[in-house]
Amino acid sequence: MTKVLVVDDEAAIVKGIKFSLEHDDYEVDCAYDGGEALEKIRANDYDIVLLDLMLPVMDGYEVCQQVREFSDVPIIMLTAKSSDIDKITGLDYGADDYVTKPFNNLEVKARIKAILRRSRSAAPQPAPAPEEIRVGALFMNLESRRIFIGEKEIRLTAKEFDILELLLKNPGKVFSREELLSVIWGENRLGDVRTVDVHVRRLREKIETNPSDPQYVYTKWGRGYFFKG
Repeated sequence: MTKVLVVDDEAAIVKGIKFSLEHDDYEVDCAYDGGEALEKIRANDYDIVLLDLMLPVMDGYEVCQQVREFSDVPIIMLTAKSSDIDKITGLDYGADDYVTKPFNNLEVKARIKAILRRSRSAAPQPAPAPEEIRVGALFMNLESRRIFIGEKEIRLTAKEFDILELLLKNPGKVFSREELLSVIWGENRLGDVRTVDVHVRRLREKIETNPSDPQYVYTKWGRGYFFKG
């Protein structure tokens, strides 16, 4: 739920905005002077702040300036001053937008939605999954599905590659033969767990210097296989 702080010393304006926003399922908090607004912004995670310019204790410019020292929460300035210099001053102090009084609550909601769309689209995206895995002399390119030991490319079958990728991505985790059969071969698998043993043996023959004393793919007797990171 989107959480909004409405700051204005006129109770009727606060009440009207609060009612309108709550009708659209926003969670609304209120403050009536600059000091109270600053305290609430420090103590809560708001998605957006509607901040009146002319406030008791400290005005909207000062609140906005102090907020920008610790938060980048979007701020829409509510102002009865319509001159360009007042609007520019608000933006210079860190406001993201402004609405001139008297205003229509539909306009306020439209401004909120526009700013939230911009701020959310600009938010850092999760880092993409790494396309390469390197362990000692072993190098795996997940995009091209190529494996190298040192400078030598190792030719793996699709299932051998999938087994090795799964183990490398989960170092220390023991996968039973049943789990590997289910994950790698899926619901339409043919054969039984001995299929896994055959593929692991062939994988070791290709990537291990000594398959009977592996460096990469280990056996946990009675449980399954794992990569020791």
